[in-house]
Parts: sequence; structure tokens; C-alpha cells
Amino acid sequence: MTGNPPLRVPVGSDAHRWNTFHGERTLVVAARTVTSAVRALEVLPSLLRDDARVTTVFAYDPTSAFSAGVLDLLHTTGCRVAPWDQLGSISPDLILSASENIDVPEGDCPVLVLPHGVGFQKLVPDSRSPRERLSGVVPDSLLESGRAWLAVSHPAQEEQLRATHPKTAGRTLLVGDPCFDELVGSRSRRTAYREALGVAEHQRLVMVSSTWGPSSLLGRHPDLLPRLLAQLPGDGHRVGAIVHPNVWSAHGAWQIRTLQAAALDAGLLLMPAVHAWRPALVAADVLVGDHGSVTLYGASAGTPLLLAAFGGDAVPGTAVHHLASTAPRLDVRKDLLQQVEQALREHTPERYAEAAAQAFAEPGQALARLRAALYRLLKLPEPSSPRPAPVMLPVPDPPAARVTSWQVTTGVTAPGREDGGTAPTVTVRRIPAPVAAYGTTPQDSAALFTHLACADDERDRRLTESASVLVRHRPASTVFGALRWIEDTLAELPGSLLAASAVRGGGCLVGLTDGRVVEAAATGPTPVPGLPAAVVYACLRAGLPLDGAQVTLRVGGVRDEDVVLRLRPAPPNG
Repeated sequence: MTGNPPLRVPVGSDAHRWNTFHGERTLVVAARTVTSAVRALEVLPSLLRDDARVTTVFAYDPTSAFSAGVLDLLHTTGCRVAPWDQLGSISPDLILSASENIDVPEGDCPVLVLPHGVGFQKLVPDSRSPRERLSGVVPDSLLESGRAWLAVSHPAQEEQLRATHPKTAGRTLLVGDPCFDELVGSRSRRTAYREALGVAEHQRLVMVSSTWGPSSLLGRHPDLLPRLLAQLPGDGHRVGAIVHPNVWSAHGAWQIRTLQAAALDAGLLLMPAVHAWRPALVAADVLVGDHGSVTLYGASAGTPLLLAAFGGDAVPGTAVHHLASTAPRLDVRKDLLQQVEQALREHTPERYAEAAAQAFAEPGQALARLRAALYRLLKLPEPSSPRPAPVMLPVPDPPAARVTSWQVTTGVTAPGREDGGTAPTVTVRRIPAPVAAYGTTPQDSAALFTHLACADDERDRRLTESASVLVRHRPASTVFGALRWIEDTLAELPGSLLAASAVRGGGCLVGLTDGRVVEAAATGPTPVPGLPAAVVYACLRAGLPLDGAQVTLRVGGVRDEDVVLRLRPAPPNG
């Protein structure tokens, strides 16, 4: 969206002729960045629910370095948007913004400023000068006018502001943090969020959060995402990323996806810039973060944390700065899997309780307090309906592509006395092929075999032609269909050793280039065909029998199941 013409309805000189709803007050929401617009969009529906007395319009301020995407967001949401220069003629009763750096036109209406993160935690570049300023604080001129009110989430923030900006004294409103309330209140839906994101019950979800700027996680370690995907076994882990909206706005979705192409091909859950990060944070098992607000939200909600970056722009004495002295650091040069597992082992739910207590006062009351403040500034009695409470976060859409090629390492351990000598163990570790270069060689006493496995819809023909194992990504409807696919695939790609297809209803067929077909049956959940294919490959390399053999399949070190292999009888005259 490029054009932003003046509004005639629901505000304008003759709006009364066209309006269906005739509000008693006009609320203008100032939108300057995607981050600030999103925060307003998240809270306003609960505050203004069913109240026709308030006419709400948005005013777009295009002066931010991060203004790209604001108009698209507002129009997609269905908001009525006025250009900034129309604001003076609207005569609003209240201006609300989650961006403190707005040029408020002359007038006497109050201005309510919501934080678009957690408090006043960092120093940011000042767009009006070459200096830095404290994020969240409005210009002195607006404070001096007596029009500005700053919403804060904790009394400690009021003390911080009085010490650094004395003109804020008496201009703060303690409301709490509606975003934190939603995160905590949505814990009961964690399983639903994980299912929607495609995270299996046995998998660990590692979410990576990066704020914006050169000292952010992605600013310092742009290759951390593919490295995590390469070092955390894919069958036991999922990796997701929450990237600050300012990064999306400044660099664009195309640039971000191009820079993280390998990670995306490896199954990265890249959360959209708007809304979806919150259920992903609830779903996480581990959070890898920096000094951004998302890191503090996650840790305060009880999620195990590893700090991969911590910028010098974090303000000493704040909750996020305290968090830095408590949370373990991720050493990006060392084994990432070991550090993730250690963070899980050593975490306790109360580990970051002190940081949370320093940031969020009276949890669960933010929306109610904010509605009371809003209507007080609008000079209207609150609606008779009950005060709003935190709502459950919506279930997100799955943001990841399916992985279509894997570097598979298998280890075969012969049965020993300690396990009764019943069956060999085949350990399978799969790493998405697009990030294999970022991985490390597994250290294992067992014999190791490595092969490339590709799905039949792999787009990179070079990978397909180099693959030892080919896998049909959708189950065949019949055994005959699976056999036909195996035969045709091995004929087309004679350099491959195996082709595997699941069969609808259960079971998997693995065909060899010499014409033999192995039926693989697992006792656990029906595996993806790449796993029994890996078992057959390992048995072939280790010289183990394929007919009547029973092996223990160990996947990514997270689960075991028994797999029985049987040779399918050759057809007559076959």
C-alpha cells in the first residue's frame, strides 16, 4: 500500500452524513512502526469490545526507519487509516500509541503511550539526533504539556523514569503487561500450539529469539539457526525463530528468507512478524535469546534460557539486565546439543522469578487496569460488561516447510550380555542436508555409516541423483502401488541403493537395487519411511541379515522401538 488519502468517514468534515455508528468520543491510534501497531491491535479489541460510544481510527506516521509494513498491516486488519497530516483536523478525544517517538499535533487531548516491549530496558538510536535515547520515553515537550501518560508494568519502572527523566514524575500509570498475562494464561493450550507447529510429543522445541540491531543475536551470529539445525538431531528436535518486527521492516521478508535459506530448507519454524510469536513461545522447551523483550517474557514465564548475545544497549538495573547475570550463556563455538541438554537439566521453574518480579506487577490484571485508564482519559464511564481478563492465544498456522533431504548417520551395535544378547541396536541420527555443513561428526563407539536420503519431491536434482536412499513422502494406497513406485524409482535413478515407501494402513516396503524387497514393521508409532530405510541401509553395510531380523531402532537418542525385517517373497517368474 502506498497511497493514504484523507478519511471522509468515520471522521471528516461531513462524516455525520455517512456514518452508521455515531460515537460520543474519537480515539486515534498512532501507528509508526509494525511493533507499535501490533501492540495496539492486540489489546484494543478487548478494551473496546461492544462499545459503540467510541469511534476508533488509526493515523499513520511514516517518519520511522521501521515504518515499512505498517500500512499493509493496518489495511489487512481492516482498520480505517488517516494520513498523519489529517490528525490536526480530526480533533480526537484521546491519542493512543505504543510508539513514544511520535510528533503529536497541537491540541489539548491526552496521549496514552503503551510500551511495545517490556518497560524501558534498552538504549536506541534517536531519530531526531545522532545520540541514543531511552526506549519508551516521549519527548520532554510532550511531558511538559501535561498531555502525556506513560503506561508502566511495574513500580520499579516509575522509579527508574523519575531518576533518569524527572519530567515523567506524575505522568505514569501502573497497568501491568497484557502480553505477559496472555503468555502465562495460555499455558494450558501448550499441547495445541505444539501440534499446530508440527512438533511431535517426543520432540524438543528450541526457539531462538533475536531483537534488532548490530548487538542482537542475529546481528552477531547470523549463522546460529542453521548451526542449531545441524547439531540438534532432527528426529528429536525442532528449531524455530522469533525475529523482531524491526528486522522484517528494515530488511524485508525476501532478504531474511534469502539469508536463512538453508535453515528454512532444513525445517526452520520462522514465525511471522505479527502475533504468532506468542503461542510459539508458550510451546518452547528451550529459549535461546538476547537482550530483547521476548527473552524476558519467555524466561519470566518459566522457559529454560540460554543467552547467545547480550548487547551493551541494555540498561543497567533493569529486569533484562538482571536476567543477564542469572541466565547461562550459549557458547556458539562449542557443542550446541550438549548446551541445550544442560540448560534443560539444570533449569528450575523459579530460576528467573526475581527478574519476573522486577518486571511485571499484579499479573492477570493488565487489561482491566488498562481499560479503566482508557475510559478515564476518554471521560466516559466504563462499560457495564465485566472487566476484560487475559484471553487464550490463538493456535498458529504452521510456518515451516517439510524437510526433503537428510544426511543420515547410522551406528550398529552388536547385542551384548548387558542387554540379554537379543538384538542389535541401530542408532539413527538425521540432519537436514541443507545445513549438514554446519554440523559436527557424531562421537560414537559403534560402527558409523553415513548416507544421503532424499524425498521424491526434493527440488534439488543434484541431491536426488547423489542420494543412496530415496523415500516416497506420501504413503502408497496399496502394496502394489508401493512396489511399482520402488521399481520405477530405482530404474530412473540407478545410482541409488534403496527406495522406501510407506503403505497406507501401516508398514513400510524397502526395495534394493538387486530386486529384493524388505518389509519393515515397527512396534512403536508408525515411522516415516526414512527411518526403516535407514535401518535396512545400516544392516546391509554391517552385514546383518535382512530376513527375520529384529533390531532395536534408536532415533536421535530420544526413543527406542523394535523393528522386524522380513524379505518379501519374490513373485512367480520374478
